[in-house]
Amino acid sequence: MKISKHIEVVRSTIAGLSSMNIQSATAIVESLSERYTDVALTMVDTAQDIQDLIKRNPDLVFLGMMFVPDPDDASKKIWISERLEAASIPHTGSTQKSHRLELNKDLAKQQMLDNNIATAPFSILYRGQEYTNQVDELEFPLFLKPLRGGGGQGVDQYSVVRTIHQLRDKILSLHGKNEVDIMIEHYLEGREFSVAIIKEQDSDELIAMPLELIAPEDVNGERMLSSNVKSLNQESAIAVINPLEKAALSAFALSVFRALGARDYGRIDIRLNAAGEPHFLEANLIPSLIEGYGSFPKAYLLNEGIEYDEMIGNITSLALNRAAV
Repeated sequence: MKISKHIEVVRSTIAGLSSMNIQSATAIVESLSERYTDVALTMVDTAQDIQDLIKRNPDLVFLGMMFVPDPDDASKKIWISERLEAASIPHTGSTQKSHRLELNKDLAKQQMLDNNIATAPFSILYRGQEYTNQVDELEFPLFLKPLRGGGGQGVDQYSVVRTIHQLRDKILSLHGKNEVDIMIEHYLEGREFSVAIIKEQDSDELIAMPLELIAPEDVNGERMLSSNVKSLNQESAIAVINPLEKAALSAFALSVFRALGARDYGRIDIRLNAAGEPHFLEANLIPSLIEGYGSFPKAYLLNEGIEYDEMIGNITSLALNRAAV
């Protein structure tokens, strides 16, 4: 028999607000509908939509987004997790504080530095700001990407720059096409890993599940997890077999997860430098949960042998169990 629970899976129709695409949200609804009596997909685009959600008082909100703009001040955000917690409505995943760090890559990297966790040196070039000498203290090669957003947005064969000319061209491209703030960081030339993390059901212990991501070489011989590579699912995901390497990556990712104050589950992206030392790239605390596509489900399956429906059930149970305490 199904468990009597009212669960709403929340995402937005507005580009840039959803961390979860419609395919992922639909798959989660279908999976949870096999176990619970009342599961719905809810679109939240405005502050009023949040109020309506709270009025329905679901037993659980499965979060697929972080915030909506404040209608009284577009420069401010209304954090959904914060509003739900104020209304004593449980939700999956992390709290507003951790989501704020996740959203702002520079704040997340500074949090790592404050906790003595390695991350590449970086500088920020804000939209409308002309390049002068902001990165003189950084050494080539450099890597450029939008300060906010995921999914490899703004990453392509021109993201790794080795000369001032290439640097200026990529800045112009990002400012012109994407109108974004730019993170400029020292390029880490080693291998790339993604580590899925989830809390154990019956303890406070965290399980780390690393995998190596290998993108196809681009025209410059670089392996970049660009938006095109990610959207086409072209990267190879390989289990980390070496026990020492697996332990080191797991310990590093767990230190990042804890430094962010993250909760329940999430994904930590890591890249090695030329000496093989792990460095924090970024975190995704609402990772893609599409079966056979996202790094989180792949890591779960390769490391724990756990299939999609059980994974979704585990994430949901963590939030429901926390609410029951």
